[in-house]
Amino acid sequence: MLQGDCRFDIRGNVLAMKAEPGRDFFVNPVDGSVIADAAFAYQPTEGDFICRAKVSLHHESKFDGGALFAYQDDTHWVKACFEQGDYGFQSVVTVVTNGTSDDCYGVTVPGDAVWLQLARTGDVFSIHYSFDGDHYFMSRLCSVPFDRWMNVGFEAQSPTGDGGERYFTNFTILNHRLADPRAGR
Repeated sequence: MLQGDCRFDIRGNVLAMKAEPGRDFFVNPVDGSVIADAAFAYQPTEGDFICRAKVSLHHESKFDGGALFAYQDDTHWVKACFEQGDYGFQSVVTVVTNGTSDDCYGVTVPGDAVWLQLARTGDVFSIHYSFDGDHYFMSRLCSVPFDRWMNVGFEAQSPTGDGGERYFTNFTILNHRLADPRAGR
């Protein structure tokens, strides 16, 4: 299923999505403004899940990114994003939106690709990253009591830029429960 102006193509194990200029998901904690119009390809998912992909893109502008995304509605969602930050570096960014968004920089990523994992175990959401697709490290762990049904998938954003392609390699959404949300397994 699709939300926003979502253009995508699947070839083998690669989902390519087009980020449109000026599009994002963010509820500004400073002024309360809501932006909820980025490209989002998803599947409705009930309860526990594990969403994983290698995310790659060429970052051109501030906040250009590709994300794993769990969406309840425009003001309740969780995002694990590979994004260009305010200061010009690329990093794993986590955003939890429960009425308003927080915005948290994580590890700096050298290069144009990183593996991300977004998982739900009950009301616990965990976000992990990996440089090799095998060894994952925690970026965020939080508890948010969202609905059992969420739309889970992949988001392409370019809120300040001209858009561009985002690639999700070996993408998967599993209806599984993590045994250890902190460890990501």
